[in-house]
This record gives sequence, C-alpha cells and structure tokens, in this order.
Amino acid sequence: MLFTLNWLQTIFPNTNGEITGHTEIKQVITNSRIETSDALFIPIIGEHFDGHDFILQAYENGITAALWDMKKSVPDQLPRDFPIFYVEDTTKALQHLASCYRDEVNPIVIGITGSNGKTTTKDIVSSITKEKYKTHFTNGNFNNEFGVPFTILSMDRDTEVLVLEMGMSSFGEIELLSKIAKPDYAIITNIGESHIEYLGSREGIAKAKLEITSGLKPTGKLIIDGDEALLSHVHANSNVKKVGFSEDNDFVITNIQLHHHQTTFSASDENSYTVSLLGKHNAKNASYGIVLGKLLDISVEQIQHALSSLTVTGMRFEMLTGENGVSIINDAYNASPTSMIAAIQVVKEMSGFQHKVLVLGDIYELGKDSRTLHKTVAEVIDDSPTAVYTVGEDSSVIAEIVRKKYPNLTVKHFHQKEDILPELKRFLSKDSLILFKASRGMELESIIDKIK
Repeated sequence: MLFTLNWLQTIFPNTNGEITGHTEIKQVITNSRIETSDALFIPIIGEHFDGHDFILQAYENGITAALWDMKKSVPDQLPRDFPIFYVEDTTKALQHLASCYRDEVNPIVIGITGSNGKTTTKDIVSSITKEKYKTHFTNGNFNNEFGVPFTILSMDRDTEVLVLEMGMSSFGEIELLSKIAKPDYAIITNIGESHIEYLGSREGIAKAKLEITSGLKPTGKLIIDGDEALLSHVHANSNVKKVGFSEDNDFVITNIQLHHHQTTFSASDENSYTVSLLGKHNAKNASYGIVLGKLLDISVEQIQHALSSLTVTGMRFEMLTGENGVSIINDAYNASPTSMIAAIQVVKEMSGFQHKVLVLGDIYELGKDSRTLHKTVAEVIDDSPTAVYTVGEDSSVIAEIVRKKYPNLTVKHFHQKEDILPELKRFLSKDSLILFKASRGMELESIIDKIK
C-alpha cells in the first residue's frame, strides 16, 4: 500500500463520490490503458492530448479513484459514487502529492544531477546504499518533472533510502525537482555542454545544476566535482565535499588503472577500489558513491562489494561481445563533447586489441556552438585507432579534422548510419574493439544490433 483515500483527502479536500476511509491505493498511474486495481489515476494534460478524455477507459480497467481538473466536467457515464479529488492543475497536483508522500515515508533522499554520468552515478550510489539500507531509485532515465514524482510515488512505505536522478534542459527545472524531493544529500557529477543551446554557456549550465541545492535540507551535504572551476565558488561552503584528481579535493583519486572490464584506483582515504566500469571518469563517478556511502556509515568492505558487482543502466559504456567475438562498447544512450572525449580516452588506454574503431555520431542541442564543440572531439583523436567513422551532419567536422591530421588513417563520414555496416564487417573479430557514441536521437544501437 502507498496510502489510503483518507490520507489523500487531507491533501486534496475538494472531493466528490464516496470516499471510503481505509480504501488503499497501491499504484499511481497516468496511462488509462493499464489494467489495474487499487490505483489512483492522474489525467495529465499535454500539448497534444488530455488524459481527462480517457477517464472512462481507466475506470473500465479498474482504477479506484482519480484526480480531476476542477475546470473540466466529469462524464455523466462515470458512476456518481466514484471517488474524485478536484485540483487546479493535475501536473502540479502530481508533484505536490509526490512531495507529501516523500514526507510521509521520510527516507534519506539523495539527489543526483550533472551534465554527464548522472545515470551511472545513480546506479553506483543505489548499489552502495543497498548494501545497508532498503533502497528505491530512479528507473532508467525517469528524471524529469513527471519521472521524479512517479519514482517517489512508486517507493514502498518502508523505503530507507531514495536515490533520485534529476535531469533538465532549461533553468528552473532542477529547482522544481529539488523542492519536490527535498534531498538530504546532493551530488553534481560534472558541468559539461549538454543543453548549452538552451542555457547559453557552461556558466549557465553550472548555475542550473546548482539549483539542486534549492530543496537541500539545511543540514544537507553537497558532493561535487572538485576539479570543475565553475563550481569553485561553493568550495568554501561547510557542507560541500569535493571529489576529484587534484590534491586540494577532500577525496583525491590517484593511481587509476584500466583493465579489460574494470578500473582500479587509489584514494586519499588510504584505500584502493575496483569498479566494474571502464575509464577515469567512472573512477570519479564511483568516488561520489564512496563519499556518500561513508556519510551513511556504510563500510569500505560493503562499498567495495557494491562497486565490483554493479548492474548499470544499458547503453552507458556497456561492454558487449558481438559477432565473431568482437568487443563492442555501447555508449550510445546520449552524448556531449565531454562524454565523447572521455569515451575516446578510455579506448586509447585499453590494451589487447589489434584494431580499435571509433563510430561517432552527432551531438545534439549544442546550438550555434555545435561545429566548434564537435571540433574539440576531433582534437583528442590521435592515430591509435585503426579507423574513425562519423555519421550525421555536424560530426562531419570530426572526420575532416582527423583526416587532415592523419592522412594515412582510415577516416570516413556517412550521412546514413546503415552505410557504416559494410565498413564494420571487416573488424568483426576477437582482436577488435568498436566504440559507438552519439546523442540519443542518432539511435546507433540499431547498428550495434546488426553486429551482435
């Protein structure tokens, strides 16, 4: 059970129908097509749809009660005793309900944001907290003004730790999510270039990410990328914990070594750690989790166990074995220049492969700086790969620059991703490694599926 209709009435007292006090709600839904029982239906109004139009379908599929925009008429066909809770705006009501339920359960709340790595860090943090506490966490990429409330409203009443990923594309969005969730701990993984088209600059992105402190408890802790100059103005705050590679951080990462399926590193706490992910950037993501775990009195042994047995969300630097034993890195869920550069650096450092192939697609939402920022990716590519293939529009600048720098390197650009397949066929062997990296809209996983 999440809550009763009695409890719901304390939040939304304007009601109609028969409110049976102890009637239980076990699920909150917006999809009228779901067959259910004991569910609260919230009809959301979107740009091209109105959930209120589907209340009869939701009723036929077994809902127990519904929120309802008071400006709209309730269909005559709906039974008069059906419980209706009137609100001024169903989206705001969803968010308010989530915030009230968060207070009702009162778990330790951890909010995570950042331009890159927030989903991986969410996976790491939740794995660590599960070692000691009953943990509920964001499913997949459910991190916006709808996803965060629904994540909150799907946690069990005995949840001890709630881990919430918070995404955004414009100012004010993280502030809203933080005020809904009221985190006890907040993590900012980094400041990249994602959504720079809407936020204007990296300085704007930093300002937007720091909105996560809007709802942070007065005694809450903020864990940040201490190597990021754009966050330096909060370094002196007493509640800030700085994580990074430079020696002035509170938690300093050293001696990073990449192996085939894991990364090892040492830290200023005089411990060594192994994380079952690849890359220097993932050593930092793991370190956010280590610092958080220690704040929650989770032992080093428990933290290490969690790091070495991670289950991470798909398409985030996911190592796969494809046709004829070829090694594939599926990092195709999303991209920014920062994350694409990090992925390329990891491939550079990986040993044991005769051929390394980079398949790089367009990075979206970079606005007027798009071609300039794509050039920054080209600058980190050396002549160590066997081949570099780019696909899309602005990624062509990567191919142009690399081709000029290394005329003997195989470099080709394609407008259609399917045209890459014949090129990849000659690298389908155990001694080859292929990296796929692009923005979500490129859907490079469709190519990966053809060589798995």
